Amino acid sequence: MGAWRTKLILLLIVYFAGFATAIYTIAPVPNEQAKSAGEKGFPSALVKSDEFAESFNSGMHKCLDFSKKAARHVSQLVKEKTG
Repeated sequence: MGAWRTKLILLLIVYFAGFATAIYTIAPVPNEQAKSAGEKGFPSALVKSDEFAESFNSGMHKCLDFSKKAARHVSQLVKEKTG
């Protein structure tokens, strides 16, 4: 009876840890730390994230196109084999 409670508590801990990590990652860095780390601050991080988003988007579109081609090819092979 207590196994579902343990799973629920573990799930909540993992969920909130992920949420805290996301907030920590998105939060702007103070200027002193950014300059010491070699970055120019939060706006440059936004530019880098925009570049990452664009490259990720193009990669996902390439993957989607490849999967569509593969699905067509497999369906054509199955049609040939079955009839």
